[in-house]
Amino acid sequence: MLWRTFDGQPIAEEIKAAVENVIITETQNGKRLKVCIGTDSQQKGADTEFATVIVFLREGAGGFMYISNQKSQQLFSLKERMLLEVAKSIEIAYELCGLFTQYHVDMEVHADINTNPNFQSNVALRDAMGYILGMGFTFKAKPNAFASSCCADKMCN
Repeated sequence: MLWRTFDGQPIAEEIKAAVENVIITETQNGKRLKVCIGTDSQQKGADTEFATVIVFLREGAGGFMYISNQKSQQLFSLKERMLLEVAKSIEIAYELCGLFTQYHVDMEVHADINTNPNFQSNVALRDAMGYILGMGFTFKAKPNAFASSCCADKMCN
């Protein structure tokens, strides 16, 4: 996966090393971090574009994010797409969770799934929640899943 900053600068190092450098730098600067990971997608014609974000929140001092976009030339049902978004977020969370444990950084996985059964995305809520919680991660869904529903949503071109 290729990663970039919000302003489009590519992240040259592996994402695990880049995240560790962020944690070390922010901690040395006296900042307490929380990380939220989320993915959103949009279908455009025959393509599905996914955007995964790692959002770094500095307690009392704003935040920033790293972004990775991927395209698929496959169409998915809504439930398939929602669960694939969750799988992409879990893949990154799993890769980085050792760092978060080592440096005592709180981490959440955000799912762009509505908790209100009147919304179509709710069809994947139970499966997504079980998947994320089953992996041992903190789960957030709409309206509290800003990493996926706001940050990643804006990064789908």
